[in-house]
Amino acid sequence: LTRSVDSHLDFDLDLAKKQSDENPVYYVQYAHARICSIERMADERGFTFGEPDLSLLTAPDEIVLMKVIAEYPHELRLAVAARAPHRLTTMVRDLATAFHHFYTNCKVLDPEQPELSSARMGLVRAARQLLANELHMLGLAAPERM
Repeated sequence: LTRSVDSHLDFDLDLAKKQSDENPVYYVQYAHARICSIERMADERGFTFGEPDLSLLTAPDEIVLMKVIAEYPHELRLAVAARAPHRLTTMVRDLATAFHHFYTNCKVLDPEQPELSSARMGLVRAARQLLANELHMLGLAAPERM
């Protein structure tokens, strides 16, 4: 599904077995599992989240992740209209990449900034739901642990 139906495909079995960011399935599933881990950690540490104030999300990686999420409905319509499932794989890979960059650069659970943590957790949960939806559409599992 990573290529258009009219393009040539050389299947790389070694790549399909790799558990690294080179393997697109692993990379996306890992993003979902990582988010589930953040949610478990929040529960274990007793974090409670109110209604997130998304106006607090101003860091570049937060904005990129929000833009990728916001583009999803439009991109999905284009993929359906063009009967191009490879667009879904591009979308989900872009989402995973945006999430991984966000996670690397933005501390999600910060007891000293509960409002920002709540906003970031709202963003994380939106990313998790979208990753799960896309993985499901592609016939793949959305693991909670890896």
